[in-house]
Amino acid sequence: MHGTPEAGPTPPQPLPTDRLRFAMPPMHDSVDEERRHRKERLAGALRIFGRLGFEDGVSGHITARDPEYSDCFWVNPFGMPFKHVTVSDLVLANSDGQVIEGGYHVNQAAFTVHSQVHAARPDVVAVAHCHSVHGRALSALGDFLDPITQESCAFYEDHALYDAYTGVAVDADEGRRIATALGTRKALVLRNHGLLTVGDSVDAAAWWFVSLERSCQVQLTAKAAGRPLLIDHKAAVATREQLGGDLVAWINYQPMWQDVSRSEPDLLG
Repeated sequence: MHGTPEAGPTPPQPLPTDRLRFAMPPMHDSVDEERRHRKERLAGALRIFGRLGFEDGVSGHITARDPEYSDCFWVNPFGMPFKHVTVSDLVLANSDGQVIEGGYHVNQAAFTVHSQVHAARPDVVAVAHCHSVHGRALSALGDFLDPITQESCAFYEDHALYDAYTGVAVDADEGRRIATALGTRKALVLRNHGLLTVGDSVDAAAWWFVSLERSCQVQLTAKAAGRPLLIDHKAAVATREQLGGDLVAWINYQPMWQDVSRSEPDLLG
């Protein structure tokens, strides 16, 4: 005689989603609070860029628009290693590169480009530009980023090539030409020079730079090994629509921020 199997224990009920943690960009109650937040994220992004080897001598900079004075920008001190930057080291400069707060010089070439990008793009909070190895390698080829991975699709038809090199950018006209080449996009390959990314937060601009540099490395590696297979236009566009927004970039960047802020809390000083 076969008995009916006894029912097992009832499994636990799923937790309500409102009890689960999911980080989103914070809202700020005051300008001072928002300024402090941007400066903390800027110092953290510089530390991360230093860890990743994006620094090359005194080249490379990230700017963050001040939340109150929209034509002034926080930036890393000229000549200070990225890995050593703290919040209190950051410099506030106007659009002409003149220091209005802080104790260090700024890289004038940085402001030649960054101030013009900020002026042309009021939606942009942060601009990142460094002479990273794989970004420079791709730029030396005068190539665009191809849609060959999920990550590179985030930049599909949303990056441009500044197809000129005229030496170190030291005049406003050159900065304006670079800003024009960028247009409404989030990234720019500067031929024979390097990469530039923008975002509506420091986190987004930093993530786009990290992802773009890694995508350059993948493309160069794949082409050296053979003939990469392109993702078709429809799929590339759909992937960009899913992954190419600044909110997604902000979310992707949070593990990096948590790591650097927990392991190097002195950056907040």
